[in-house]
Amino acid sequence: MRPFKNAITLTDRAAARVRELMDSADKPIIGLRVGVKARGCSGMSYTMEYATEQKPFEDVVEDKGVKILIEPTASMFLIGTEMDWVEKDLGAQFEFNNPNEVDRCGCGESFRVAPEAAANG
Repeated sequence: MRPFKNAITLTDRAAARVRELMDSADKPIIGLRVGVKARGCSGMSYTMEYATEQKPFEDVVEDKGVKILIEPTASMFLIGTEMDWVEKDLGAQFEFNNPNEVDRCGCGESFRVAPEAAANG
């Protein structure tokens, strides 16, 4: 039997940034919640927020010492995704390297998945 693969993995940079955010939060948090919402010119956009508790049916991924909670409606869109923290000349942000994406808008704020993945949601 193959071991179960996490829905999402983190790079060392992403894990370090999540730890920094957790340590500097003004209230106790247990991790970072990741989801997707229908919006943007390509159809979907990633969402992130502090998680103070685990909600029903959320997948929990613990990677490199941090906890990521995945909203139930987002799980199928995130399978195999790597979350990274990227610092560029004019800013820094989390980036998602998602093998389920088939298109991304020009500004990079939204993405589209294969029709069969969206239909299974």
